Amino acid sequence: MVSRRSNSKVSWVLLCVTAVVTLFMLTPMVLSVTAGLVNQYSQGVSSGLTTKWLEQVWASYGSTVGWSLALALACVVGNLFLGIPCAYALARSRANWARIFEDLLTLPVAIPGLATGLALILSYGQFRDFRQSFYFILVGHMIFTLPFMVRSLSAALQRREFVALEEAASTLGANFVQRLVGILLPAILPTIFAASLMVLTLSIGEFNLTWMLHTPLTRTLPVGLADSYASMRIEVGSAYTLVFFMLVLPLLWALQAVGTLLSRRYEN
Repeated sequence: MVSRRSNSKVSWVLLCVTAVVTLFMLTPMVLSVTAGLVNQYSQGVSSGLTTKWLEQVWASYGSTVGWSLALALACVVGNLFLGIPCAYALARSRANWARIFEDLLTLPVAIPGLATGLALILSYGQFRDFRQSFYFILVGHMIFTLPFMVRSLSAALQRREFVALEEAASTLGANFVQRLVGILLPAILPTIFAASLMVLTLSIGEFNLTWMLHTPLTRTLPVGLADSYASMRIEVGSAYTLVFFMLVLPLLWALQAVGTLLSRRYEN
């Protein structure tokens, strides 16, 4: 009986702490969104509701939405193309070079995005067409997000049941492509989806690296958001934040729902 009461008290304490933290995090978001829907931020809702700030944001920065989504999706595809072979090599290799390569792979995460962007400009900035295109930003995003993809997939491929499954398939005569495409990739599909979702969110929200690499013609959502706040009109910046939420959150929720369905399917 004492143990149950103790567990009940602990549960209530944890629930209260979670509620306080959640409220602390959501309050700034709610206030920011509200500021983008009122005529005067200083007067609040009493000044009246309006959509003129949303219309102004869309007219000035609407192009950043499509480019950001396209950039993030291209980043996911590119990371899958490069990350799956790298993850498999790291998961199956016992050589020292594999551990060294894995450590080097995480360097872009530890180094500030501004430093990575400067390194890319110094290395490839002389190629003018490449420098002024979205491919330049895409390379930067892939360098930044590839470690997250590789680490996630490598950890999944190292699981004992998948190693045993591959060995059994090899014993039965399956070649490398059959083992990888026909057995391993379907087995780790939930992990692939989760890693892709992580890369997608990181790419959409990445600012430091993108700010360093962008040009006036290659702005993304975070860069446009910074520009809107620099306008010195809090309503414009808040309206841009609302646009960001309206476009990104439904996409993330849909992807998370699909990922949950895949996980339940493979668990069953």
